Amino acid sequence: MLPIHHIQKILAGAPPELQEIVIELRNLVAEIAPSVTEKTHSRGFSYYFAERGGPVKAGLCQINLHPDHVRLGFIHGAFLPDPKGVLQGEPRYKKYLRIDSFEKADWDYCRELIEASSRFDVNSLMVKE
Repeated sequence: MLPIHHIQKILAGAPPELQEIVIELRNLVAEIAPSVTEKTHSRGFSYYFAERGGPVKAGLCQINLHPDHVRLGFIHGAFLPDPKGVLQGEPRYKKYLRIDSFEKADWDYCRELIEASSRFDVNSLMVKE
């Protein structure tokens, strides 16, 4: 994981309420998957298991900042259990959870989704010949 001062620099222009959401999500990711690789990108952060592959094949999740919310994204979200039916997204496989405020966020469900994503192995979808 990147040092917190690096994260704070990246978040400097975001509203404080969105910064709080990002920090909480980062804390969940670090707790659930301490060996995960963290990278920055144009809208936020991506997390993946380098030992399994790159950001797509071995993606855990993404944290994306938008002007009025944060998205917790999953590159393989279509394969995750979503009993509450809250994951959104038009792409075929990628799905996300929109978080509008820290107080209204379902942190337990965020944890469940990140945990499920940490257990997902894209190789289980591969056709073996």
